[in-house]
Amino acid sequence: MSNHTGHGHHHDGHHDGHHGHGGAHGQHHEPADFDWDVMGPLLERNAELSSDQYTKAARWIAGLPDAPKVRRVLDIGSGPGVISCLLAEAFPEAEVVAVDGTPALLERTRDRARRLGLGDRVTTRHADVEADLAELGQADLVWAGNALHHMGDQRAVLAGFAALLNPGGTVALVEGGLQPRQLPRDLGFGRPGLEARMEAAHAEAFEDMRAGLPGTQRENEDWAALFTAVGLTPQGTRSFLLDLPAPLDDVARDHVIAEFSRRRDGLGDRLGAEDLATLDRLLDPEDPAGLRRRPDTYLLMARTVHLGRRA
Repeated sequence: MSNHTGHGHHHDGHHDGHHGHGGAHGQHHEPADFDWDVMGPLLERNAELSSDQYTKAARWIAGLPDAPKVRRVLDIGSGPGVISCLLAEAFPEAEVVAVDGTPALLERTRDRARRLGLGDRVTTRHADVEADLAELGQADLVWAGNALHHMGDQRAVLAGFAALLNPGGTVALVEGGLQPRQLPRDLGFGRPGLEARMEAAHAEAFEDMRAGLPGTQRENEDWAALFTAVGLTPQGTRSFLLDLPAPLDDVARDHVIAEFSRRRDGLGDRLGAEDLATLDRLLDPEDPAGLRRRPDTYLLMARTVHLGRRA
């Protein structure tokens, strides 16, 4: 369930295009002709770039005082399964169930798990998260990476996550954080501050996405308060940094170019003509000031994880 219009920080290979930040989904906002053969590898690269952030987050969860053994994990809105496999490595005694609404991404998950020797512990479940939540079975960890903001009634879905937890179990929400930054404020051409305007356009697109969800409810996104409201005890919030300074290697540069291309397509009608012309130059592989050749392209972003535990 995603709307790949580029809204911010899904570089996690969870399946969200909404922020460029890899989120999740049991349901679909994609056009019928959406090409998962193209998007799947992009989501995988996103997640692989961020794997250190997720590894640190998983270790944090595993090291919580009084944390019970994690024997079953639900990865909600799992996308192509990069995080599912990472969670299987972080919790070596656990079965990890990758839950997503897109069969093509679940197939990528199974392929990845087999390649990594995790095929016996990483399984997949095709499900619409909101409709099928109660059928997913009990878990010690419910991981929702940029998934909840795609649900119309976030509080109700969070209550559904809480109901799946075994006693002592944890919900981990990846929500918020900081939008990625990749370029200097002044590029040497065009109007300075392009990324700030793209972020503002993204925020509008994100709000339109939220407003269009079925049964959407406005919620103060105070995740600790929402945990408390659904009967969970907040266990803390931490942010994990991805800091790849200039000059970028080819893998990270390819990722940045793909993200800018996706956002150029998704936000085009929200940006002015001058900014679109700047983006076209940035995306021109032959332009010496373009993303392919610039020595000052970098990647900096923060991903925030909120934890709530069932008593």
